[in-house]
Amino acid sequence: MGPPGLALLALLAAMGRCAPRDTLACSQGLACRLLEADVLCGPEAPGPGPGLVPARLRLEPALRCAGAAACAPCLRARLDLALGAAAGPPRAPPGDGDGAVAGILLLSGHAYSWSRCVAVEVRAPLRPGGTLGSVTFQCFEAALGSELRVTAYTNARGRPRLSRSRRVPDCSWPAAQAAVPQCRVPRLQVWRGPAVAVVQVQEAAAGHGYTLRLYHNRSRGAGAGRAVTASGPLNYSLPADEVLPCLCLQVWPEIQDPPRATSCPFSRDAEAWERLWARSRLLLHDAGDSLTCSVSAPCDLPAELVPCWRPEPAGPCQALPQLRQPLAAQGPQEFKALRPHPNLCVQARSGGQVRLTQCLRDRALPGRADDLLLLESRGPGGNASLCALERGACTPLASFTSTGAGRPGLLEPWLRQDVAAGQCAQVWRQENGTVAALWACPLHKYLHARWALAWMAALLCATCILLLLLLKQEDVKGWLKTLRAGCSPQGPARGRRALVLHAAEPSAERAACALAAALRPLGLAAAAAPGGGTAAAARGPLPWLHAQHRRALRGGDTVVLLLSPAAAAAARRWDRDDEDGGGDGPGGVEGPAACEAFAAALACVLPALAAGSGRYVVARLEAAVPAVPRALRAAPAFALPSQAPALLRALAGRGRRTEPQVARAAARLRRALAGGQ
Repeated sequence: MGPPGLALLALLAAMGRCAPRDTLACSQGLACRLLEADVLCGPEAPGPGPGLVPARLRLEPALRCAGAAACAPCLRARLDLALGAAAGPPRAPPGDGDGAVAGILLLSGHAYSWSRCVAVEVRAPLRPGGTLGSVTFQCFEAALGSELRVTAYTNARGRPRLSRSRRVPDCSWPAAQAAVPQCRVPRLQVWRGPAVAVVQVQEAAAGHGYTLRLYHNRSRGAGAGRAVTASGPLNYSLPADEVLPCLCLQVWPEIQDPPRATSCPFSRDAEAWERLWARSRLLLHDAGDSLTCSVSAPCDLPAELVPCWRPEPAGPCQALPQLRQPLAAQGPQEFKALRPHPNLCVQARSGGQVRLTQCLRDRALPGRADDLLLLESRGPGGNASLCALERGACTPLASFTSTGAGRPGLLEPWLRQDVAAGQCAQVWRQENGTVAALWACPLHKYLHARWALAWMAALLCATCILLLLLLKQEDVKGWLKTLRAGCSPQGPARGRRALVLHAAEPSAERAACALAAALRPLGLAAAAAPGGGTAAAARGPLPWLHAQHRRALRGGDTVVLLLSPAAAAAARRWDRDDEDGGGDGPGGVEGPAACEAFAAALACVLPALAAGSGRYVVARLEAAVPAVPRALRAAPAFALPSQAPALLRALAGRGRRTEPQVARAAARLRRALAGGQ
């Protein structure tokens, strides 16, 4: 290096010093130092002889940091150096020794509103040809996203230059989002209350402003919404009626091309969806030969539109599934080939529920409310079928029944003729391999014919009844007598029987007689056992008793088990035998004669009672028998005389007409039992 170059080097060394935030690095074999971080580029004189020349310039994004989260984006300049061509052998600068070359490297950065030049002293070994090494300068700082142009050259003869342009990283660079304060997006939190929703903006960068925007996110474009600008933590309140599923929040810092954080916190809020459906409206438009509809709602609705047929204003709406279609996000929707009719409605269904319904009933359209909707299907062979649409099914006319339209099956030939003649209005038609059509056929013209058929049927029934009365006069008289007897206040239970089983002791016999006397006015015949008169004497008491029990089971009669002291003792022997594990009861009929017959009756009764066959009632004389033995507790039990009305109701049946007679019979039974005790 000659005297002018050394003088310039000394001047730059005296004037400049390395800024603390700039760094310089050299590859192995090079020696370099930063002379000045901000100099005026251009007045330096070229050095004599061969010198250093830039071979390659690269610009890389980097961060200049004063702290962990206090960084600024910049561009790092990496320059490869080579030895410039010269005539004659290379000469080392005086005092440097042989085999070395030195030079001054200048890096100039230019942005839109500023420029900066950096001077670097470089010493490299003298190796002809190839790259000597590289110098890395960090860094040129500029505004986020701005374009920066860097030029590199040395003081070698000819001063070749290299220039590159690149944009400084913006906040889309992942490394900048956490380290650059301007790129830090505030955090959103939403608190949902019963009457208000609060949007909280947290972790905003100190001293940097941000914008919070609230808008409705829809497929046809987000609404304008409203925006709030702040520079610190913020609590923004929303009334509950403004909370909708499509309400979204967006926040971003106030910088060029900022990153944005977006959240739609109410998209799964059930109350928000209910509020949205309540604010939505389904509108039908009569477009002449077709039916169109549209939905007015502040948000997109995930629903499908289903036309349906409603003959009655308050009745169900029969869906027409062939015509359903998804709800479009914008504009009216047309149901092709579906012609308007007063009974036509359109439903908006979502999640298996009918959310919105709108009908054409109030429009001035051809057709009547009592029209019947028929589906005609015609296959490739020309075979046509006709059925009526009702309750989600298509029912053939021959088996179709509707309370509002009588029996169309009787009118099937006339309806087919009306469809063929075009007297029914065609509501819809489709031709896709098979022909399908919907016809609205009026039924009012068939009302007179329907009533005529009804009158003829009634007259025929009356004639048959009169003829039957003439042929069966005597039988009718007998039936009327029986009916009068059955409805007479003298016997509400006439024709029914009761078998009273009791022990052969005086108190039981008196109670059995009193019970039979009380049941007789109620029309219920009572047979007491033991007893039977000549029949029992001829067959024997035990065979007669078993025959009476079988008859009661076959005839559905009620068996009354009257418990006196002897009868209760016989029943308790069954309890003891069950506790001892002894077979099917006592091995024989042992004990006093008063309970032998009753014990034999229990041998018939208890197996049937355990099997649940037959009708059994237990009546105990409460003064002598305090409790029902365990063997008989499966049957309803009544205490006499205190529960005499309940016992008689169980035997004669309940009813407003029988209650006075039961009350009188119970009073007589109480008196008879009280007199006999």
